[in-house]
Amino acid sequence: MRCLGLDLGTRTLGISLSDTTATIASTLKTIRFADEDYDSLLPEIQALVDEFQVTTVVLGLPKNMNNSIGPRGEATMMFQQKLEAYLGIAVVLQDERLSTVEATNYMIAADMSRKKRKAKVDSLAANIILQTYLDKMKGR
Repeated sequence: MRCLGLDLGTRTLGISLSDTTATIASTLKTIRFADEDYDSLLPEIQALVDEFQVTTVVLGLPKNMNNSIGPRGEATMMFQQKLEAYLGIAVVLQDERLSTVEATNYMIAADMSRKKRKAKVDSLAANIILQTYLDKMKGR
């Protein structure tokens, strides 16, 4: 059983992948796309699901700090529905509050340059989202 983690932005999609035991998440890549052209992502995600035999997709849900859902959260939930219909597998929403901040802080602590951080932040945020979900499923 493998899980795919997604961090959806307005122009980038960070992607992470679990190991076959669904215990450890690893960054995979970042896909850049035209501003809010989410439909263009569907075939690329389908290819990854097929290639890695993914059984569950975990999509980060951006909530406001007061736990309400704003415009980005609504767009994410619409993408979730579209993705489930396209893939034919479960797409689970995982609270992603502060995942990008956490990812940035990890890279700053590792003394990574600003240019490298910009290239890696989305896939690392997806990794944090997926690892949070995996830990929750394993009861950790």
